Amino acid sequence: MKLLFTLLAMLAMACSANDSSKRLASMEAQEASLIPTNGKTMIETIYDIKMRDIDGNEVDFSTFKGKKLLLVNVASKCGYTPQYEGLQELHEKHGDKVIVMGFPANNFGGQEPGTLEEIKDFCSSTYGVSFPMFEKISVKGVDKHPLYRWLSDKELNGWNNSEPSWNFCKYLIDEEGKLLKFFPSSVKPMDEEILSLIKA
Repeated sequence: MKLLFTLLAMLAMACSANDSSKRLASMEAQEASLIPTNGKTMIETIYDIKMRDIDGNEVDFSTFKGKKLLLVNVASKCGYTPQYEGLQELHEKHGDKVIVMGFPANNFGGQEPGTLEEIKDFCSSTYGVSFPMFEKISVKGVDKHPLYRWLSDKELNGWNNSEPSWNFCKYLIDEEGKLLKFFPSSVKPMDEEILSLIKA
């Protein structure tokens, strides 16, 4: 019996180590895809990030230098999903001042279960979304995408440790790549708090 318990314990430890190895490999793969070609091995600014858009095209964030950015973790089956309408309105009315960027994530309540094609079709047909949408990522937890690690780690962004608490949280970046403000889900895209910073 003692031998049986020992074998079971060893099996459990092996399975746990295997799961940890898989998670680590996934995180390392994400980071490797974002390492700049200039030889640096860590993400120092938001402009070091490269990732794919919803159509699979690689986007180099250095092309956004000189523009304000509003980054939003989005979901299709959330109580805040109607904020897509406000995000599209912000894009249409103030697209000359800020680039709205949507990042589908399934971290909260399993409210973004769809494929990229399903997400794209939903956003287009329901809300007429025409602002940039990106690949589906994780915005919190051990598999948090490097972009959201930068956004929610003050050692990287300079001051903020707040990660998304639910879908449709918002991060505003200024023209120089500095994180200006974090907004919780309850702050709507066309709220004066956001507009005043965009127009500044």
